Amino acid sequence: MATTPASSAFSFSFTFFLLLSFKTANGDVIKVQQQQLHFHTVQLSSLFPSDSCDVSPSSSETQDLNKLPVFHKHGPCAQAQQLTRSTNNHKPTADEILRQDESRVQTIQSRSRKAAAAAGGDVMVTDSTTIPAKDGSTVGSGNYIVTVGLGTPARQLSLIFDTGSDVTWTQCQPCVRSCYQQQEKIFDPSSSASYRNVSCSAASCSALSSATGNTPGCSSSTCVYGIQYGDSSFSVGFFGTEKLTLTSTDVFDNFFFGCGQNNQGNFGGAAGLLGLGRDKLSLVSQTAQKYNKLFSYCLPSSSSGTGFLTFGGAATKSVKYTPISSIAGGSNFYGLDITAISVGGRKLSVSATVFSTAGAIIDSGTVITRLPPAAYSALRSAFRQQMSRYPLGQALSILDTCYDLSKYKTVSVPKVGFLFAGGTEVDIEAVGILYANSPSQVCLAFAGNGDASDIGILGNVQQQTLEVVYDGAGGRVGFASGGCS
Repeated sequence: MATTPASSAFSFSFTFFLLLSFKTANGDVIKVQQQQLHFHTVQLSSLFPSDSCDVSPSSSETQDLNKLPVFHKHGPCAQAQQLTRSTNNHKPTADEILRQDESRVQTIQSRSRKAAAAAGGDVMVTDSTTIPAKDGSTVGSGNYIVTVGLGTPARQLSLIFDTGSDVTWTQCQPCVRSCYQQQEKIFDPSSSASYRNVSCSAASCSALSSATGNTPGCSSSTCVYGIQYGDSSFSVGFFGTEKLTLTSTDVFDNFFFGCGQNNQGNFGGAAGLLGLGRDKLSLVSQTAQKYNKLFSYCLPSSSSGTGFLTFGGAATKSVKYTPISSIAGGSNFYGLDITAISVGGRKLSVSATVFSTAGAIIDSGTVITRLPPAAYSALRSAFRQQMSRYPLGQALSILDTCYDLSKYKTVSVPKVGFLFAGGTEVDIEAVGILYANSPSQVCLAFAGNGDASDIGILGNVQQQTLEVVYDGAGGRVGFASGGCS
């Protein structure tokens, strides 16, 4: 359409008015725009989960997309799906969660320092069970659960999925020593037509050394596995094979798993654990022929939301990838090369060597991101400076930068971004920057390691609402924003 003289005059006047506005504002307008660009405006109420399950719109369709719905093990969705008991199931406090998280981190860091010797270790034998006498290779119980089928006929079991663990296990009858309370009926291998014990002489039995960090045992020619976690939780039992059903069309015969006869720990009523690490006994490796070691997940923004775990592809195409690093944690973890961090749009003055000294991993089971001391100190300083308008509150366990926001309905929070090898930039969502215990105790959701030689960890709080893609065959990890609620 042709431009009339009147419209041209209007356009010129409007443009001149805008330029005049910017000049007379003496930079104030630009300052406001920059603040909007580099800050999140957060509703304080959004930092706390609701008492009811907020089911995502696509959750009913996930079974057709090689997806499994993901729930927080202590949230209302797990209770609504009858995955955890509503009674006699202690819901941990924030302080307890962070203490358990610290135990997991210490185990990860211990393992990374001793990666070369991870396959060794003494065991203690008691009544046909083998209990590890030292920290195992696997590192904790994680926070998020999915439901899979096991056996013939398939029994539905809720399992915690964990990228820091390799062996999948569930509690099994007759529970020779001890079984903790779980929601579903405990799996009975004698009722399954497809269960088989693994012999002590089998190569898969020997492979447990690298997958668990402990030497396997033997009982009446049956292979015995033993896993102990950083918080003293453990699972010990017979190593066997079974039919695994992920969806109605995704069924795997002869899947190696642990059939636990002595199990204790903080598993939140889940029936066991789904190992998504990189060892050859992990679910990822055992299903590689179908999925090519490709899976992704999205963790919901709160414990009342739902996410997904999908195999064989990513739910979105807008994924930014970075190579899996071989620097840290041995071959079982998914390593990351962090090169820089920004706060409020400004890159921290931290040398890349600070991050490369010990390297870093991404872990679905660690709650709070751990950074090298120098990097965390710079991040904390920048964050406190840009949050100076808000009153400081009491520290929460390992979180030393907390605010009393009880008098606010909304807060302006500086954005935090990570730069990974290959130039991949990932902005952490608002829910991944703050960890809220109460309105008077809302904390920066990062912590510093005790030593520069300790491995860094990108935790699950920072991963919330991002779709995280693990491409094992391609040797890369990807991130996409807006993956789930």
